[in-house]
Amino acid sequence: MKIVNLAEVQQFSAEKMKKNNLLQTPRLFCDVYCFEPGQEQKGHIHGEQDKIYIVLDGQGTFQVGSEKQVLGPSQGTIAPAGEEHGVKNHTQSRLRVLVYVAPNPS
Repeated sequence: MKIVNLAEVQQFSAEKMKKNNLLQTPRLFCDVYCFEPGQEQKGHIHGEQDKIYIVLDGQGTFQVGSEKQVLGPSQGTIAPAGEEHGVKNHTQSRLRVLVYVAPNPS
């Protein structure tokens, strides 16, 4: 059994948002995305994958389709397959987001 500790997955990068893999199977993956202030994951579309975002720490502006909403700790949203989605850390603090994608695109 693989055990992970979310508190230990906190790698950030000054250059761009950092994806930290936690768990993965052929059917899904789970990452922690770490955003420094001002960093973003630009809007994009997955044709076959659903994506779930859950905010662990900080606040961010989340886009799903044409809607944008600021989410904070313990809040989340889903981007169904085919919907444009993205995240921006619009604050001066760090943002950590738990992300699930299924099915795994790899």
